[in-house]
Amino acid sequence: MKAPPFPSTYPVTRRKAVLTDTTAPRPTANENHLLINAFAAQSHSPLVTLSKRIADCGCNVVEARVATLGRDVSVLVLAIGSWDAIAKLESALARYEREEQLRLLYFRTSQKQLQTNLLPYVVEVIAADKAGILYQIAEFFLHHGITIEQLQSTRYRAMQTGADMFSAQITIGIPSTTHIAALRDDFLEFCDGLNLDAIMDPMKF
Repeated sequence: MKAPPFPSTYPVTRRKAVLTDTTAPRPTANENHLLINAFAAQSHSPLVTLSKRIADCGCNVVEARVATLGRDVSVLVLAIGSWDAIAKLESALARYEREEQLRLLYFRTSQKQLQTNLLPYVVEVIAADKAGILYQIAEFFLHHGITIEQLQSTRYRAMQTGADMFSAQITIGIPSTTHIAALRDDFLEFCDGLNLDAIMDPMKF
């Protein structure tokens, strides 16, 4: 059934994906996961309504993140429950999207596998803003076989001078076989070449 059109200033496109991981273990009866991402105007944040519908369907929230990007809010939620509860939640989300002015993406997933061979480190970068900084940082870690676990970057104007600035906080997973001092030297040399002010320290919790 096609959802009714919303105002052209906020087009709604619903996409539901079904991803199958043949290598992942089959979930137990009460460990079915649904990853949900909802987007809406900041004045209509879906956090309260979305979390209520998850609870009403007999599911629980494993993780939740909220971010305001531009004029919109993104709510990312990982829900867990029995197969029946997750199926009920999927139906509720379909109705929810039809009733509200928001974009919704959701699909079945599984819990994150433990990676005990990865050491968590925190990277912070500050620099004068220019095109391509984030791409070059991400490419550096990809080239060195390092996973980016979390990333938050922003472009802002310095209060003192008015200069356009770039800032990023990144959590990475470094393989335990990596020579940390050599990696840090390579990273700082890379940052020096781009005139980036950066640090790389172990996560302390």
